[in-house]
Amino acid sequence: MEKVKLLNLKGEEVKELKLNEEIFGITPNDKVLYDAIILAQASLRQGTHATKNRSQVSGGGRKPWRQKGTGRARQGSIRAVQWVGGGRYGTPVPRDYSKKQNRKERRLALKSALSHKFAAGEVIVMEELAFSTPRTKEMVALLKTLNLTDKKVLFVVDNFDENIILASRNLQNVALILYDEINVLDLVNADVVVFTNEALNKIEEGLK
Repeated sequence: MEKVKLLNLKGEEVKELKLNEEIFGITPNDKVLYDAIILAQASLRQGTHATKNRSQVSGGGRKPWRQKGTGRARQGSIRAVQWVGGGRYGTPVPRDYSKKQNRKERRLALKSALSHKFAAGEVIVMEELAFSTPRTKEMVALLKTLNLTDKKVLFVVDNFDENIILASRNLQNVALILYDEINVLDLVNADVVVFTNEALNKIEEGLK
């Protein structure tokens, strides 16, 4: 049985939670997880890189000199690739980097990432996540309470609270997402994942 402690904002154990073994206790499929990470990284690429070829640069409409008799190499345009200011050859062109992965594989990849995190002891569940003020020191104090000051922390919440958003946005080692935005790239990039109890319940319900 996969179990984890449910903590309050003071870092005290409230009770022990049972996790869904089909989500947090599976044997991770590293191949599917790897493919999902590559897919996520590829989707972040804009693919707008481009340079002009010889048909796109301006000028060069006339042959620079006659074909024969000048003693120079024959040239058809001053915008050929060998000329300064000429077009480029073999350089990147706009393209779509996105990849595809079927739904079952995406779900398996997410379960594999969650199982890896749980097996490594990098999952924390909190009773709730709420601050009285929108100050960064509130989040810093919580990280210190949970001994996460020097770690990259991913908070997965069931709803966005303005105080939480404002208190965490200036901390480079803290990321905040909703339960329905959870993804393999954020999971593997984080040292520790902190769920609210309600967010965890909704994730388990969605991945059944």
